[in-house]
Amino acid sequence: MRTYRLRTTALATVTAGLALALTACGGADSAGGPTTNPAGAKSADQPVSTGTVTPSGEGAAAPSSGKATGTGTATATPAKAGSGGKATGDTTGDSYAYTHPCSARNLTVKVTSPAGTPATVRVITVTNNGSTSCGLDYFPTVGFSAKGEALGLQATAPGGLGGAPAYPVRPGATAYAAVNLNPSGGNGPVADEINILADSEHMSNADGVSLKLAKPGSVANPKVGLYRTNTRDALTAF
Repeated sequence: MRTYRLRTTALATVTAGLALALTACGGADSAGGPTTNPAGAKSADQPVSTGTVTPSGEGAAAPSSGKATGTGTATATPAKAGSGGKATGDTTGDSYAYTHPCSARNLTVKVTSPAGTPATVRVITVTNNGSTSCGLDYFPTVGFSAKGEALGLQATAPGGLGGAPAYPVRPGATAYAAVNLNPSGGNGPVADEINILADSEHMSNADGVSLKLAKPGSVANPKVGLYRTNTRDALTAF
């Protein structure tokens, strides 16, 4: 869908701006293991259930149409395993990640509500559980649902970006991206799930996860920032 492509070579240079300050990171809203359907969030600093999402094929045609199961746990089977073949040379560096997209089955996706931030803000975390580095797109694709039904709203991401896996994630490392459900405080439908696809450039919709929002919230003109190396940097996206 994007026609612009601009390659980046270092995860620390990805910039964005969210004028929110963070002094600590609160509890997690929900968690998704090897990804699949999408949903999760809550207000400010209260922790929420953290279920592990095991893949199953219930993902919908878009991240915003996934279905959640139970209390913050989604199930679905990744449609893609990622790059194949045996790794050679240094497989844990950034250069390897640029040519090896992340596999959904090796990722854990969570949503947290950092302390001290507006109730509309969430931080998505994507952790690489694999033994080699892998690359993600510049930002996750984020949609919203209510009672299992897609709201047809997708968070707007920064423009002017593109390229082969652009954000490297080393083994055991985590990428962070901030989401603001309602930055302008406008009127909008109430969502109880957040739907996340870690990398829409290299993963199918079935690789998305649905994480339950601990506290449903109004969604209007939502925005998502770029992947960053920590929560504080992610929150500078808006």
